[in-house]
Amino acid sequence: MRIGGVEIMKYASEMMMSSSSSVEALNLKEASNWWSDVNESPIWQDRIFHFLAVLYGIVSIVAVIQLVRIQLRVPEYGWTTQKVFHFLNFVVNGVRAVVFVFRRNVQFMHPEILQHILLDIPSLAFFTTYALLVLFWAEIYYQARAVSTDGLRPGFFTINAVVYVVQIALWLVLWWKPVRVMIILSKMFFAGASLFAALGFLLYGGRLFLMLQRFPVESKGRRKKLQEVGYVTTICFTCFLIRCIMMCFAAFDEGANLDVLDHPILNFIYYLLVEILPSSLVLFILRKLPPKRGITQYHQIR
Repeated sequence: MRIGGVEIMKYASEMMMSSSSSVEALNLKEASNWWSDVNESPIWQDRIFHFLAVLYGIVSIVAVIQLVRIQLRVPEYGWTTQKVFHFLNFVVNGVRAVVFVFRRNVQFMHPEILQHILLDIPSLAFFTTYALLVLFWAEIYYQARAVSTDGLRPGFFTINAVVYVVQIALWLVLWWKPVRVMIILSKMFFAGASLFAALGFLLYGGRLFLMLQRFPVESKGRRKKLQEVGYVTTICFTCFLIRCIMMCFAAFDEGANLDVLDHPILNFIYYLLVEILPSSLVLFILRKLPPKRGITQYHQIR
């Protein structure tokens, strides 16, 4: 009788383990089905892409409003680095918004190279926009150390020219021979450019942060600028590093491909993390306007 009881308990235990495994498998299957149902649904695809378009549109509007506010505050200056930065943010996010509104039309454009161009151009402009911020910090850092900054702007234009020329060359080769290898090279090139930008923020943002730490503690301006540089450096380094990693996955894994309609959830997560959220946070952190100039000083400049 005791032996029978032991056998019954053993059988019951096996049944419970089997039932638990079945429940876990069912949960995983339901989660997988949910992900697939959303990805394969044209309705959800349109909703997610249009929602991304709305978010990009909001960021674009905020950037152009800030640009107008700066222009009204200091109309005597031309296209300063600050104004160009906000203008490029307006353009990048505006183009992204339009592309996502017509995402389905873009997906079926022929030749296929046009799809790659429309999806890649905003990424190139995003790189230029935030490389400009690295340039601005580098100039501040070297000027504070009484080091010549003559080579910084030519270096900025040279780096951007190389990036654009290489990408255009990749587009032309991809147009001539649309093979998988060229798509991988194009994505890896973007990954490399993103890593370069991340390191740029780490190098010059970190240097500027450490330099500001040596200023007098009681300085109110020092505290605000220290926080500003620290936050923006962290945000931009993280977003470009995530972009680099995601581009590497997208290059070699079809399941991580961002250039297709049936990956709307992945697109939402990716663009939210690497463009929308960083741009929104940086625009908020850099929202402070230049100080107003006195009437007398204004006329002296004019």
